[in-house]
Parts: sequence; structure tokens; C-alpha cells
Amino acid sequence: MPDTPSSSAARAWTDAWAEPRFRREALLTAAGMLLVLTALARFLNWVERRPGVVLPDPVLAVLAPRDLTWITFALIYAGILTAVAVLLPTPRRLVLGFQAYVGLVLLRMAVMAVTPLEAPPGMVLLRDPLVQLLGTGQPLTKDLFFSGHTSTLFLLTLMAPGRGTRAFFLACTVAVAGCVLWQHVHYTVDVLVAPLFAFASHALVVRLQVRRSLAADLEEPAPGRARAPGS
Repeated sequence: MPDTPSSSAARAWTDAWAEPRFRREALLTAAGMLLVLTALARFLNWVERRPGVVLPDPVLAVLAPRDLTWITFALIYAGILTAVAVLLPTPRRLVLGFQAYVGLVLLRMAVMAVTPLEAPPGMVLLRDPLVQLLGTGQPLTKDLFFSGHTSTLFLLTLMAPGRGTRAFFLACTVAVAGCVLWQHVHYTVDVLVAPLFAFASHALVVRLQVRRSLAADLEEPAPGRARAPGS
């Protein structure tokens, strides 16, 4: 009887979880992500309170603001759900994706800390429908440089297996970038540089993973050769 996608994913996670190194890495990644997202929420509250500058933007100047909230979040949620579906059967790729996202959030915090900006003129608030449904959350107006939505979707493009899924995520990235500009939620520069930061975060995590794997392989005893006592 052929494996179903769910049984294949379950077996992949069972095999991966049996490795102590993967368990440690997965748990540390989850803890790190929780800490970073908690810090981000407090950081954004601080960003909202500080004064900033308004950037001249010739692209926004010719775009009459329109409320594209539902289109934007439909694309974002579709991307997230698709990412879960395609990455869940590959535990290591999924954990690496979470690590790259943590790095991306840290980069956003570092860059925003030194680029105090005011909301673009004519901004139409981008309200997350799910957050509004739950009755929590405060709309953000200065969560600007660089675009979190655009960079996250481009990060999914880099993480996705297969040409078809990468093309889907890239299309979502371009569409969301256009939506947030049309809604005047971001300056043009916020959107243009977002993929560069996503690429940098992904490349850094991949390089660190390669180095860790090489170091771990060097620590392993050669086949048929036991470790020395006390090693």
C-alpha cells in the first residue's frame, strides 16, 4: 500500500526526532523564535512612539491609495498554508526555515532601530483580519524599513522545494509587494530591499548549518572505530 503524504511526513519526523542533535536544534529553534517574536512585539511598540522622518517617494506619489487588505492577507495566508504543506515532510528544511526567519526578524529590528520613519502619506491601515476577528492587536504605522510581509514571502521562495512552488511563492511576493505599495503601507525602498535581507538571512543560516555539520562529522568516530574513553 503506497504511503500517503501524511504518513510520509510522520515517518520523516519520527526518523528526524530520533536523532538527539535534531531534537536539540528543533527545541532551541522553537525557543529562540518565541523569544524573538516576544521581543519584536515590544520593539514595535517603541518604534510607534518615537518620531521619524517622511521620505520623498515618486512611486507612491503617482499611486492613489487603495485598501487592498483582504487581497494582501489572502496572499499571505495562502503562502503560509502552502509553506506548511510543502515543508512539513522535510523536518530539517522546516527547522532551517524557522532559523532563517528568526535571523530575518533580528535583521528587521536592527535596521528599524537606526531608520526612524513616519508613515507614508496617505497610508491606509493594514489590519490583519484574523487579529481583528480575535479583537486583539494594535495597527502599526511605523513598521516600515524593511517590509516584513515581502521579505517573509521571499524567504519562503528560497526555502520551497521544487520549481513550481518557488514560482508560486515568488508570484505571491511580487503581488504582496505591489499591494502594500498601492495601499501606501510601505515606502518603495522598504519593498525593494526586502528580498535582499531575506536572501542574506537564508544564506547565513545555510552557511552556519554547513559548518556545524562539518564540525559534527569531524567529531564522529570513523566507521568501525570506537571513541576513546572519556571523549
